[in-house]
Amino acid sequence: MDDGVDYGDKLFWLSVLIQRRYAQICAELDLTPMQATLLCAIKDEPGRMTRLATSLGMTKNALSQLVDRTERRELVSRVSSEQDRRVIMLGVTPAGKVLAEAVFAETAKRLPEIAAGLDADDRQTLERVVTALVDASGVEGPAST
Repeated sequence: MDDGVDYGDKLFWLSVLIQRRYAQICAELDLTPMQATLLCAIKDEPGRMTRLATSLGMTKNALSQLVDRTERRELVSRVSSEQDRRVIMLGVTPAGKVLAEAVFAETAKRLPEIAAGLDADDRQTLERVVTALVDASGVEGPAST
C-alpha cells in the first residue's frame, strides 16, 4: 500500500457493498435509495428544503423532483415555516414515518452483517473507525431547521 491505490480500491468496493445492501433494503420497502434517505433525514423533525438539498448533496431542482415523486406517494408534505412563510419545510406523513423507521431499523440491523466474517476484535476496531470517520466528516443526522 505504498501509494494508497490498493486502500482506495478497497474503500471503493466497501462502498459498493454498503450501497448494494442499502439498495436491497430500500427495494424491499418499495423505495428508491434517495427516497429512503430523504425520509430518514426528516423522520424526527421537518427540515428546510434548502438545508436538505445541501445535506443530501443535491441541487435544489433535483431535490424538488425527488420531493414531487415522494409527495405523490403521500410519504412527505411541504409546509411553510411558522417563523417565515417564505421558507418551505418538508416533513414526513404518518405513512412516511412508518417507512422511514423501517428503513432505519433494517439498515441498522443488516448493514453490520457485511462485517460478519471478521473476528470480534476486528469488528470492534471497524466500529470504532467508522464512528470516528462519521463524527469527523460533519455528516448530519436528522435534518436541522
